[in-house]
Amino acid sequence: MNETKELSALFHLLDDPDQEVYNTVANKISLYGKQIIPNLENLWETIIDESVQERIELLIHRVHYEDLQQCFRDWLLQDTPDLLEGAMLAANYQYPDMEARRITTEIDRIKRNIWLELNNYLTPLEQINVLNSMIYNYFGLKGEEVSYQRKYQFFINQVIDAKRGNPVTNGIIYQALCSMLDLPVYAVRIPRQYILAYFDTFIDFSYPVNPEDYKIMFYIDPIQGQIYTQQDVDTYLKRINVNKDDAFFRPQTNRQIISFLLREMAKCFNDTKEVYKPDELQNLADIITED
Repeated sequence: MNETKELSALFHLLDDPDQEVYNTVANKISLYGKQIIPNLENLWETIIDESVQERIELLIHRVHYEDLQQCFRDWLLQDTPDLLEGAMLAANYQYPDMEARRITTEIDRIKRNIWLELNNYLTPLEQINVLNSMIYNYFGLKGEEVSYQRKYQFFINQVIDAKRGNPVTNGIIYQALCSMLDLPVYAVRIPRQYILAYFDTFIDFSYPVNPEDYKIMFYIDPIQGQIYTQQDVDTYLKRINVNKDDAFFRPQTNRQIISFLLREMAKCFNDTKEVYKPDELQNLADIITED
């Protein structure tokens, strides 16, 4: 944007040693929104003082973050907030210049290849075998257990680029593809696991979800597409000494999934230079957490 006299004056005050003055200046600059970021980036390149550069970097992050908060609020206004879009918004926190179109193009390419192999005569298990073949063999997606030291696992753009994610991000990609292909697959809350389930019906989340209205046919581990039966899950719960609960088998809304993703992301940042990031990610999760 064009640099006005007021903006120029504000930029000149970014090196003011008085923290109160700086806070006032930063507040005024942030009100310009995302359009001010190119100006701040240009200013950063002309500054020699590293402490001022750091202030500018934090200010750019603040503007991005405030914009991202509004993007999530807009996302919530959708009748059914889109899962893939939510994951891309979450990735925008760390990668504000991420190209969303590149991700959607790649996902759409996988979807088209799966669609060509599906037909109305396939059983649910056969449908999932087609998905597994396309996702894990054709596209080459790999899966790893969750590690907060490998933070790239939680950002959908990095997962698409590296073709390697964890149960959460692989599960989001898998469920997003199922949604595009009209397959009733949803995440469920099995303790200590991120697992998908193939339901016998589509879930209308605009109404309270009643366990009597649906049945789970089988489960899918999104790390590599392993199929599990109800007996497998029951055996697992006994092994970890957890009593069976209807809540474990309730389908999760897209809001719940993205809130969980953001809270998991927050656990990845423990560097002293990123000490503010866990709180910001938790705040984003709070924005979209359902009552």
